[in-house]
Amino acid sequence: MRDCITTAMTLPISLDDVLAARDRIAPWLTPTPLRNYPELDAAIGGVRILVKHENHQPTNAFKIRNAMSALTALSQEQRNRGVIGATRGNHGLGLAYAGQALGIPVTVVVPFGNNADKNSGMRALGARLIEHGDDYDASVAEADRLCRDDGLTLIHSTNNRDILSGAATITLEVLDQANDLDAMVLALGGGSQAVGAITVLSASRPNVRVFAVQAEGAPTGFESWKAGKPVPRIAPHTVADGIATGSTYEMTFPTLRDGLSGFVLVSDSDIIDATRILMRCTHNLVEPAGAAGLAGLVKLREELAGKTVCVVISGGNIDEETLRKVFQ
Repeated sequence: MRDCITTAMTLPISLDDVLAARDRIAPWLTPTPLRNYPELDAAIGGVRILVKHENHQPTNAFKIRNAMSALTALSQEQRNRGVIGATRGNHGLGLAYAGQALGIPVTVVVPFGNNADKNSGMRALGARLIEHGDDYDASVAEADRLCRDDGLTLIHSTNNRDILSGAATITLEVLDQANDLDAMVLALGGGSQAVGAITVLSASRPNVRVFAVQAEGAPTGFESWKAGKPVPRIAPHTVADGIATGSTYEMTFPTLRDGLSGFVLVSDSDIIDATRILMRCTHNLVEPAGAAGLAGLVKLREELAGKTVCVVISGGNIDEETLRKVFQ
């Protein structure tokens, strides 16, 4: 484990990029709350926990920051042609919301069997929804094909500078809202939250540590971080669909490799337990991916004992079937 963020690394974005993204999204999105819950501190034990409520966004997930940052940066010609993205849900909801607000046609590709509630939400916001493939990576390949064939602009959920800059605005807000902060523990799918945090903190508070958390059923990022290089794709199988990715990404992996203070895996059982704890202690709806950060903090609590640690409820779009599973 590393003691702090290393400065000897290449970042895909700069602090100036993040500040520009904050200015672009400010007319559309308001800062989300950062709260401490004594009952949650007691439930986890030994750590003061700050909860960043990205589940309070208009689409109930942080991905709306990313999408609004990316779409507001487009030229008028790109806006007229329309955009496309692949998603398990929250990235697509963000694109659909931003597209509706800005008058940009949006197409999203989802895997077969995707969360029906999230599909319905994207359609309700005016997006054209296409089902393709068995998992997120297959949907990405189809989005890339349609981008070329139909002349659309691809808004990748990770490999896009404006997407990463939008995610980094979370950490800007946390620093504005927190008097003291020792670490952030963040769920990792593609890595936009964690890379955003590393970018902001390396420029302003390099002693604040950043830890990543992945599901045991989607461990490609973790195994790659451990190996120091990308490993072959591992097909994801986890209840946390928001972080069910099977690949690493060229714009985030080098920064994750060099900038993370640590990385842990959590089981689906750990994630469900954390979801239940967050719902009980904060009285907020939380989707499993949104609770993965807390599940990771439980594993890290001895290392972070006595510290002030931020976790992000990255999304609250839990469907009825999963909600029943959480409370069974």
